[in-house]
Amino acid sequence: MVDDSLTLTSLPLFPLGAVLFPGGVLPLRVFEVRYLDMVAKCHRAGAPFGVVALTQGHEVRAAGAPPEQLAPVGTLAHITALDRPQPGLLLAQCRGEQRFRIDHSSQLKQGLWVANVTLLPADRLLAVPDDLQHVAHALKQVHAGLRVQSPGAPLPAVGSEHYDDCAWVANRWCELLPLPVPTKQRLMSLDNPLLRLELVADMLSKTGIGPAQG
Repeated sequence: MVDDSLTLTSLPLFPLGAVLFPGGVLPLRVFEVRYLDMVAKCHRAGAPFGVVALTQGHEVRAAGAPPEQLAPVGTLAHITALDRPQPGLLLAQCRGEQRFRIDHSSQLKQGLWVANVTLLPADRLLAVPDDLQHVAHALKQVHAGLRVQSPGAPLPAVGSEHYDDCAWVANRWCELLPLPVPTKQRLMSLDNPLLRLELVADMLSKTGIGPAQG
C-alpha cells in the first residue's frame, strides 16, 4: 500500500478520453512514440504511470487539434501484462490503483506529459447498506452474464470481487454505464464512497434497476 501522503514527482501521464477507476481493468493499445518508451520503461521498473481524462484535445495528436487539457484528478495505473505483437505497437493490460491530484503538470518536448502529484487517500471500506443491496446484486448478475457472453471483456479477476464494498461496487458500475466522461470524472473524484454509490443507484433507477426515485 502506498503512503496516502506521498507526493510523486515527474509522474508520466497517459491522457485518455476515458476515466480509470481504482480497481478497474484498463487495456491499452500503445502506438504513439511519446508513450511507447514510457510504457516499456514503467513495465521494466514495475512503476506506475498516471491515467488522466482529457477535458480538451484528443488521445492521438493531430495537426490543428486543440491543445490537450487534463482533468485535475487521475488514477495510478500498474501494468499487469505487456505484449509487443509487432514493432511500434504495445498491448498493455493495466490495473487502476490509487487516485491522485495533479499539483503541477508540464509537457516535454516529444509530447509526453509529466506531473508532480499528491496521492489521495484510498476509499475507506464501507459496507453496502441494506437499501442499496439491489445495486450490488445487479452488478454481480451483469458480471456473470458478461463472463459468458464476452469472455474478453475487461472484468475484475474472479475471486477479486468486493460486492460488499460501496466504493468497489460504485466504481464497477461507473465503468459499465454509458456515462459522459465529465460525469465519470466527477464520480471518480468524490471522496465519499457511499455518496458515489447513491448517485449510481439514482442513475440505475432510471434504467429500471432498483426502486424508482420519486
